[in-house]
Amino acid sequence: MRVLMVSDVYFPRVNGVSTSIETFRRTLAEQGVEVRLVVPRYGDESQEGGVVRVAGRAVPGDREDRLVSWGAMHRAVLESARDCDLIHIQTPFVAHYAGLKAARTLGLPVIATYHTLFEEYLQHYARLVPSGWLRGQARRFSRRQCNQLDAVVVPSSAMRQRLESYGVTTPMNVLPTGIPLRQFAAGDGPAFRRAHGIAESRPLALFVGRVAHEKNIGFLLEALLQTRQLCPDVLLLIAGEGPAMADLKKRTAELGLQQSVLFIGYLDRKQALPDCYAAADVFVFASRTETQGLVLLEAMAAGLPVIALAEMGTVDILAPGRGAFSPPDDVRIFGEALGHYLSRPTAWRHLAEEAPVYAREWSDSAMAERLAVLYRRLARPVFMAENPLNAAV
Repeated sequence: MRVLMVSDVYFPRVNGVSTSIETFRRTLAEQGVEVRLVVPRYGDESQEGGVVRVAGRAVPGDREDRLVSWGAMHRAVLESARDCDLIHIQTPFVAHYAGLKAARTLGLPVIATYHTLFEEYLQHYARLVPSGWLRGQARRFSRRQCNQLDAVVVPSSAMRQRLESYGVTTPMNVLPTGIPLRQFAAGDGPAFRRAHGIAESRPLALFVGRVAHEKNIGFLLEALLQTRQLCPDVLLLIAGEGPAMADLKKRTAELGLQQSVLFIGYLDRKQALPDCYAAADVFVFASRTETQGLVLLEAMAAGLPVIALAEMGTVDILAPGRGAFSPPDDVRIFGEALGHYLSRPTAWRHLAEEAPVYAREWSDSAMAERLAVLYRRLARPVFMAENPLNAAV
């Protein structure tokens, strides 16, 4: 079986969508599914088999992203899909319309994974527009796009409930992105600390993700003020880059936290990121807009306990309370919980023990098997129509 994935974002642009695409592409091969990609070109990326890059231009105000050419994307998707069995859209921008048009032209089933909760996302980037109007537009946009598809994949039950409340009637399948367990269990924490000048005994809290306003990193900075009262030498390590970097560095200085916060930028996922997880004592996360929260599982796979807000998509991961603690959405309480953990880690040892065991339930191979079943179910009517002799099989 051959599937075409279409996206407005992919590596070297690092985010949850890129990670999800790469993870499923790799593990679906084990299920007998060949995945082709049509994705943006960011610079001089080397040629890679099965990957078509489409040129575009930088998005104003965000040097990381690319706005691909409408015509070039449509042509590339149509040509790449001609011998495919199904089209899987990963982003709701140019890729959505190119994938939908190609599918209808070629008579192929088309699905999309809805990775982003735009209702909560847009207000951070259009601050002068009334938030109520923006929310309404986001709901209508999402409903219209989802109802054009044959199926929708959502990474959490919370996302499915939200789309249902919008009026989405297309069948939805809750199917999170899995994690490569071995990759994140093999980090070298001491080497990472030495490389970055972090004392072996210094309590280290870690955030990994896009440094963007919707990630609510400012909440973690405010909470750190409370944490320092219980654990004065705590260090908050922020791994990632993004459009909120300058604002957050400024806020760090305003709060007098320069010696307690380290912005480290992007880390290579193959080695540096697993090493970073292994170096930390606890993972912290405060986003209220996640559709899944993949980094929580990565941290747990590395044996790292998690302290995080249970909001939207992270609820599915955090609700069982295995390997994680979810304080109320309150800066003071969150900061105190982090301080209590770092100052008395042995009292919370059960979280570190539970984390990797729980993470195994979210393996990448298990999730790929579920997605392959969905692909074959949707593609089967087309296959039978083209091969009527198989109808009796």
